[in-house]
Order: sequence, then C-alpha cells, then structure tokens
Amino acid sequence: MSNVFSFTGTVGRDAEVRYLPSGQAVLNVTVANNIGFGDKQQTLWIRCAIWGKRAEGQLQNYLKKGQQVFVSGELSQSEYRAQDGSTKTSLELNANIIDLVGKRNESNQAPQQNYQPSQPSAPQSPSHDNFDAPYDDDIPF
Repeated sequence: MSNVFSFTGTVGRDAEVRYLPSGQAVLNVTVANNIGFGDKQQTLWIRCAIWGKRAEGQLQNYLKKGQQVFVSGELSQSEYRAQDGSTKTSLELNANIIDLVGKRNESNQAPQQNYQPSQPSAPQSPSHDNFDAPYDDDIPF
C-alpha cells in the first residue's frame, strides 16, 4: 500500500536543521495549507521533515516564512495532550520532495531555486500573491 500526500502551501516559519545524537540531520519546516472556500475555509498546519544529506544542503536558506512550496511525501497523524488537558491532533509529513514555487518575499533577496531530489526540475507555475482572497473560479465539482 502506498501513502503519498502532495500539496502546495505557505511556509509558516523559517526552516530549522537539527542533528540527532546519531549525527543524522533533519530539516523541519511547518507549512500552512488552506482548504475549503469562503466562511468554511480552514488552515491545516503540517509539520514537514527531510532527513539525511538532503537536510544538510542549502534548502534551509530558501525555506523562509511566506515562501510558497510544493511538498510531497508520507503523511502521518499523531495525537498529544495540550497544556489545558485537551487532546490535539498533529499532521506530520516525511517529505520526499520540497519544491519552491511562486515569488519570494521582498525581504529574502536570495535567488529562486527549485529543490527536488532524484527528479529533473519542473517549470515554475504562476502564483497568487493574496492567499486570503476567495477563489472567483466557477468550479464544477
């Protein structure tokens, strides 16, 4: 059975690289994905991780707050108890692909690059700068 989850979203805070006691690197980034339309729109926050050599590269320098990304990998869900005693759910993605899409923030002057392991770089698609605006398209489904 295959568990592959792919989505586009916006980086919620700058990516961090940490090292396990074994020396293995892990890059962590949280990505927001808006689902639904109008008053029923919700934001899903998905914690994404890339492991090993890919985490040690320059990708951390490009995953800054506000950057649009395409992410694909294996999705898992876990529950935890919050400080107020309630049970919360966390979505976590063991990422195989993180690809930068859209425009960079004005404060980030580094050149735009795509990062996609083991696959050739795909052309970038145009983006919408206003994430909060509702869609005006007539969607038939």
